[in-house]
Amino acid sequence: MSTQQWDRRALLAAVAAGAATVCWRRLAWAQDETQAGAAGGGAVAGLAAHPARWWKSAGDLRVQCELCPQKCRVADRERGTCGVRENHGGQYKTLVYGRPAAIHVDPIEKKPFNHVLPGKTALSLGTPGCNMQCKFCQNWEISQARPEQVKTFDKPPDAIVEMAKQANAPAVACTYTEPVVWSEYVYDIAAAAHKAGLRSLMVSNGFIQAQPMTDLAGVLDAVKVDLKAFTETFYHDTCGASLAPVLDTLRLLARRHMWIEIVVLVIPGLNDSVSEAQALARFVHNELGAHVPVHFTRFHPSYRLLNVPSTPVPTLTAFRNAAMAEGLQFVYVGNVLGHPGNNTYCPNCRNVVIRRADSVLLENRLQDGKCPDCGRAIPGIWS
Repeated sequence: MSTQQWDRRALLAAVAAGAATVCWRRLAWAQDETQAGAAGGGAVAGLAAHPARWWKSAGDLRVQCELCPQKCRVADRERGTCGVRENHGGQYKTLVYGRPAAIHVDPIEKKPFNHVLPGKTALSLGTPGCNMQCKFCQNWEISQARPEQVKTFDKPPDAIVEMAKQANAPAVACTYTEPVVWSEYVYDIAAAAHKAGLRSLMVSNGFIQAQPMTDLAGVLDAVKVDLKAFTETFYHDTCGASLAPVLDTLRLLARRHMWIEIVVLVIPGLNDSVSEAQALARFVHNELGAHVPVHFTRFHPSYRLLNVPSTPVPTLTAFRNAAMAEGLQFVYVGNVLGHPGNNTYCPNCRNVVIRRADSVLLENRLQDGKCPDCGRAIPGIWS
């Protein structure tokens, strides 16, 4: 279906209405959180230290972090690469447990999850910190900050779950920065969410070691992985990390039958070759499954890549076509309003089953998770 076939007035009205609702709710939560932070002392005066998991003693008061592939060996009173985990006399501590810097109610489609509770919302939160240094980071003000540099709020896991219930949000999403570096908090939030009958979601770069990811998978419902590119060169030069551990994470999640969605931010001149898209799609098809959704998202200049232009829409269309030619069933285009790649199509009859305007849900035709036209089951988490 072409963009021209849309009733543009109806489309823009729907998007405007959705955006207005989301903005209002964000402002309301921001006001509530500022008041709560002020009541609780606001910015952290003395950082609270919570026992960390996934580390071992390295002797001489040093610790070996076993959370992510950075494998930081940390001396006493020093921190790991993420800046939020600190050695206290040979005991490793997390400095951001229960201390989010951002809390909002977002449409689940903004995570983005296109096959999880369409049209619903998620109580979304993030603490300071990240284990990568991506030059194109969207949330660098908090992801690249140390916990003492930004205002945070006292919100233990049970408080997060209560906020989600008050907002009538059926899910909690750990997102915005990098949940890997606050995995202790993620784990406890997810466990508390399940007890309350809520879904638990993680939006991650996937740069994590196998044991902590296995532990987290035991309490999560879905993971969206930002696959930055499909070359080691990009990961090394642009993110300060490596690709192989991320692919291992995806394989691990697929083996555990975790619901996965993958997002690739396509950046002109850096990861925008169609051959790379083909290689990525073959990996997903052969090792994860043809049903795994892949989102190719439009880049806009940000952070340290202000000199790079926005992604041309034809590039994203070519990526989508290439991935579908490799056999992927659900390939999306993100950050392009009205693109046919916003929608979900039945792999069998090719009819639209979920219609969107970027991250705004316009129509959900699924019936008990199936195509209403041919009865084909569409994989996802629909309730």
